[in-house]
Amino acid sequence: MFKLLQTRKFVRKMSALFVAFFSCGVLLAQPSVMEAPAGFDVARTDIPHGRIDSITYPSKTVGVSRKALVYTPPGFSKKTAYPVLYLLHGIGGDEKEWLNGGKPQHILDNLYAEGKLAPMIVVLPNGRAMKDDRATGNIMASDKVQAFATFEQDLLNDLIPFMEKKYKVLSDREHRAIAGLSMGGGQSLNFGLGNLDKFAWVGGFSSAPNTKEPQQLVPDPKAAKEKLKLLWISCGDNDGLLRYSKRTHEYLDENGVPHIYYLEPGGHDFKVWKNGLFMFSQFLFKPVNPATFKKFSVLGTSAETNTRSAKYPQVMPDSRVVFKLKAPDAQRVQVDLGKKYDMQKGADGVWSVTTDSIGEGFHYYSVLIDGVAVADPASETFYGMGRMASGIEIPFAGGGYYAAKNVPHGDIRQKRYFSQMGGWKRCFVYTPPGYDANTSQRYPVLYLLHGGGEDERGWGQQGKTDLILDNLIAEGKAVPMVIVMMDGNTGGAGFGENALRSFEMELKQAVIPFIEQNFRVATEPSKRALAGLSMGGIQTLHAGIRNSNMFSYLGVFSSGWFANQPAISDPQYDFIQKNLASINKNVKQIWVSMGGKEDIAFENCRIMRQKFDAMGLKYTYHEYPGGHTWPVWRNNLHQFAQVLFK
Repeated sequence: MFKLLQTRKFVRKMSALFVAFFSCGVLLAQPSVMEAPAGFDVARTDIPHGRIDSITYPSKTVGVSRKALVYTPPGFSKKTAYPVLYLLHGIGGDEKEWLNGGKPQHILDNLYAEGKLAPMIVVLPNGRAMKDDRATGNIMASDKVQAFATFEQDLLNDLIPFMEKKYKVLSDREHRAIAGLSMGGGQSLNFGLGNLDKFAWVGGFSSAPNTKEPQQLVPDPKAAKEKLKLLWISCGDNDGLLRYSKRTHEYLDENGVPHIYYLEPGGHDFKVWKNGLFMFSQFLFKPVNPATFKKFSVLGTSAETNTRSAKYPQVMPDSRVVFKLKAPDAQRVQVDLGKKYDMQKGADGVWSVTTDSIGEGFHYYSVLIDGVAVADPASETFYGMGRMASGIEIPFAGGGYYAAKNVPHGDIRQKRYFSQMGGWKRCFVYTPPGYDANTSQRYPVLYLLHGGGEDERGWGQQGKTDLILDNLIAEGKAVPMVIVMMDGNTGGAGFGENALRSFEMELKQAVIPFIEQNFRVATEPSKRALAGLSMGGIQTLHAGIRNSNMFSYLGVFSSGWFANQPAISDPQYDFIQKNLASINKNVKQIWVSMGGKEDIAFENCRIMRQKFDAMGLKYTYHEYPGGHTWPVWRNNLHQFAQVLFK
C-alpha cells in the first residue's frame, strides 16, 4: 500500500512538473552522455509507466481506416497540451515494429523517471499507405515501396489532423517532430525537411536509399537553418547504408546547416535504432544550442586518406582525430601532427589517442614508435617533408571547391621526358575536360610548382589540382587550361643563385619544349603562366621575373625573398629595378598570397612587398588564414586560376 501511495505521489509530481514545463518554460538540459547506458531499454518496476493505446483513423488518402499506436507519458493529463513525435518504422515492419523490436515505452519511461525528457505524445503509425498495409509478401514490390512515399499525404492530411482532434496537442511546428529507422528514417528526412512549416525536429536513424538526394532534401539551406530546431542523422559504422547518411551530412556541412551527425558501433539493427531514440528524444521540445552539436557522436568518420577498409584514423564531427595502432611490443608510441600526442596502450596491444581539433584540409603526420618516425600503415602515404609520410584529410565545410562532383572531369597524365641536365624525369599534366575531343583547340598553360620536401606529385595528390579546376571550369569561373606539375628538385644546394639557375634552365630548355611538342598548348606569352608554393614561389620569382617575356601571369604562394640573406635577395631586387618597365609591361598579373601571420614566410613576404612598393613593381596581394599548409595553397590555386588568361 505504501509503495502504491508513493507511486501516486510521483505521478502527481511528474504531472505538475510537466504542466510547469509548458507554462513557465522550464529549461531541461541536453543529453549528458554520448550513448545509452546498460539497462536503458529494460522495464523497471519502481517507476511510473506511460501507456500505449491503439487508434484507428479515417484516411482519405488511402480510402480506408488505418491503425496506429499512441504512447502517452507517465502522468498524462487530458488537460495538458503536449507536443508530438511521429516515430516511423522500416520497410519490413508496421506500426508494431518499434514496439516489438525497440521497446520505446521502456526507453521513454526510464528517461522520464530520470527527468531527462520533455513530456510528449509519441505516435507510431503504419508508414505503408495502401489498403493492404501488412508487411507480407514481397515487401520490395513497387506498389509497396510507393506506398511509403504516399504516406506523406496520409500523415499530413489524415493522421496529424486526427491526432489534433482526438488529443489535446500543441499544433505549431515547434512542437511537432518526426523520426524513423531505415525506410522510416528516409521518410522522416523527406517529409520533415520537405515540410518545414510542419516540423521543426527531424531525425533519421540509419536512413535507407529512399532518402532523397541532399540537393532535393534541402534546396534552400538558409530556410532550413532558420526553421529547424534540430536535425539528427545517425547510423552504425558497419551499416551498408551509411553512405546515404554520410552524403546528407556532407551536403549540410558544406552549406552551413546545423545538425548532429552521430555515428556509433553497429550495423542495421535495433541496437543502433534504440540508441538513436534514446539520444534524439532527450533534445526534443527543449532549448537547444547548435554550438554543441558537433560534440555528439561516439565514433568519427574514417578519414578519406585511410587505406582501403581501415577504420582509423577517424575524424570526429568537431575535427578531433582518433588514432589507433597495434604495436604490442612498443614501449612508447606518439602521433606527430606538428604537435606530438602520446598514445595509451590497451590490454590488447592497441595504442590510441584523441587529438585536439585539427585544422581543415590536408596534413602530413608520422607515428613515432620508440622514437622512430614511420608511416601509419592505415594511411595512404605522400611524398612530403623530404620522405614518404602519412597524410590525413580533415573535412572542411567550405571545401566544396575541391570535392568530387558530378561535373565533366579532366585527366592528370604522367609523362616522362629526357633532360640534358638530369636524365629521365617525370612530370604530371592536367588536361581539362574536352581536351581529347577538341583536337583543333590550343590551350593556355600553367606551370605549377611544389614546395620544399615535395615533388611533382604534390599538387596532383595533396593539392587536388584536377578537382579544383574541374569545378571551376564547370562553373564558368576558370578558362580551360593545361597545368604542368614538374619536379622542382633540379639539383644545387638551397636557394642560391646556382640552384635557381639550374631550375630556370630545366624549365626553359627541357620542360616547356617537351610540353609544347607533346600537348596542344598555346605558345605565346599571354597564354603562359608560372606559379608555385614556398620553394616553388621563390623559383617563380626568379624564373618568372627574369623571363617576363615568356610569362604573363606569376603566382607566388606563401613565399618571398629571404629578408636575412641579402646575398641571395639583393641581386633579385637589383634585376627588378633595372628591368622594372619591361616587367610591368610584360606581366599582366603578379599574384602574391600568404597564409596569414602564422605563415612561416609571412615576414619575408611583407618585407619583399615593401621593396616592391618602393620600386613600383605592380602586384596583387591576397591573404587566406591557415599558415604554411595545403589548405592555404588549395585556396590559392582556386583563387589564382580564376584570374588567368582573361
